[in-house]
Amino acid sequence: IPGSFYYSRRNYDIKDICKWAGERGFTNLIILGQGQQLGKSKTKKTPCSMLLVHLPEGPTLSFRMSSVKLPDEIRNRARVTKHKPELILNNFTTRLGMRVSRAVSCLFPQDPEFTGRRVVTFHCQRDYLFVRHHRYIFPEEKNGEKARLQEIGPRFTLKLKSLQTGAFDSSRGEYEWIHRKENETSKRKFFL
Repeated sequence: IPGSFYYSRRNYDIKDICKWAGERGFTNLIILGQGQQLGKSKTKKTPCSMLLVHLPEGPTLSFRMSSVKLPDEIRNRARVTKHKPELILNNFTTRLGMRVSRAVSCLFPQDPEFTGRRVVTFHCQRDYLFVRHHRYIFPEEKNGEKARLQEIGPRFTLKLKSLQTGAFDSSRGEYEWIHRKENETSKRKFFL
């Protein structure tokens, strides 16, 4: 994400991190949670949850992460350029889906640089958000060929767990939406 900074969380509370980031003028905060993944050779830590906080007033979105592929794990990947990417938000049709798409679009600059030919796609399908980062290439000879895609990475899938109205507050926060098993009454009804 252009214009982003990485800070290690250490043992700070999320409310303290939100307050600190808001005082320094940050507009969004992403906190990744890690979990153990058992592999063939050894155990490694991979991201398993994501908390997206829009500062200073919210909303706060909590996601479960799955199918995480880091750029090093992607074969024939393209190199990242410093250009601002284009953003594609696909298939967010419900009211909750529109709210999620607005929160996600705030992470990226609204003036993409088309010369870099970078694109970040958030595709919503069956209440899952598939996130991909590509570079597109136009063929030199246009004999009916379409543009080709070369993946940059990372690649992952998100599932919305909750949407909180304000900035993060675990004890007194007001939730707009929480994913519950009781809501899954039909395989044809989707929330995003």
